Amino acid sequence: METALRLASLLRSARSVIASQQKLINDPAIGDKGLTGDHVLELATKAYLEANGTEPLHDGQDPLEARLIAAQMKAIRAVMADNQATINADGIGFKGFVPAVFGRLVNESFANLVGTEAQVKVTAPPDLVRNRKAMPDDWETKVIEADLMSPDWPKGQVYAELTELGGKPAYRVLVPEYYSTGCLSCHGEPAGEIDITGYPKEGGREGDLGGVISISIFR
Repeated sequence: METALRLASLLRSARSVIASQQKLINDPAIGDKGLTGDHVLELATKAYLEANGTEPLHDGQDPLEARLIAAQMKAIRAVMADNQATINADGIGFKGFVPAVFGRLVNESFANLVGTEAQVKVTAPPDLVRNRKAMPDDWETKVIEADLMSPDWPKGQVYAELTELGGKPAYRVLVPEYYSTGCLSCHGEPAGEIDITGYPKEGGREGDLGGVISISIFR
């Protein structure tokens, strides 16, 4: 559980950096933004430290956790390196390099590095998923609809179960995420209005369940 939650926390921390830098990323008058992988990780590490009381990698850490966190950090660096041309493009405003896209790319890179040991995915209730690659699987859908979306589910409480994924035994954790004020410019009201990314808004309100970080650690 601790390893799964720390993977989710580092992803969240890195996404928060990308969210905080949207004005800079989308500034058409600035070329090199200085948003290298190392810089993003430096800022993400500060946020992670505030949330967890320790840095992502530290002495005495469980070996598996250290290996997975190191892979996630490598994935963050790789995604930032691969997208420098987009981020630094002159004369272009909205780049489309939003936190959701960044998170998906990091998770895909992470899977290429440690897919036999763990997977991290950002999904959502089926009717809120914009990228079909992020659709919840049957197990995720069942838990989201029966538990996380239940009025009785304590807000913020994670769900964990020893089950399987792809026929392999896995410890699976779902971390609910709720719309904040900053999310509503794309996911808020009025429902159906086209947002800056070209998708229709979902009509969500602050505090609604908007997404789920799904972590699977294979046995």
